Amino acid sequence: MFLAAVFTSSVAMADGYGTAGCGLGSIVFGNKSGIVQIFAATTNGTSASQTFGITSGTSNCKDTGGGKASAKAFIEANREALAKEIARGKGESIKNLATIAGCGNSAAVGTHLKKNFKQIFPNQNASASDVSGSIIQTLQGNEALSCSKLAG
Repeated sequence: MFLAAVFTSSVAMADGYGTAGCGLGSIVFGNKSGIVQIFAATTNGTSASQTFGITSGTSNCKDTGGGKASAKAFIEANREALAKEIARGKGESIKNLATIAGCGNSAAVGTHLKKNFKQIFPNQNASASDVSGSIIQTLQGNEALSCSKLAG
């Protein structure tokens, strides 16, 4: 977990937030590295500000206009949590991603992503862009998930 935070911190810091991603936690705790990002992530999770911020362009989140861009921003900001949850096939980040992507059933999204874990995360050095692209492509490739905001 620590190594993943170190590798992703420089990317996240360039966006004005730390490894916990955008949301209320990034406003309160900033982009300082280290254990403070655990508090930022907890704040984001307990206030549910991250999902709202990504979809609305508030709370230090980029205004991406919705759809694929919002999903990509969310995936890249939550890569570490998503990797753990996708390995299990369930979790709060998967539920939030399903909401952002307009998918009908977050449990089905988790199951589908878990089946495709090795394609999504082929190795530890996969770029954030590659991972987000793989997740979006995986969701788009299953019409039964009905991820309406990823269409096109």
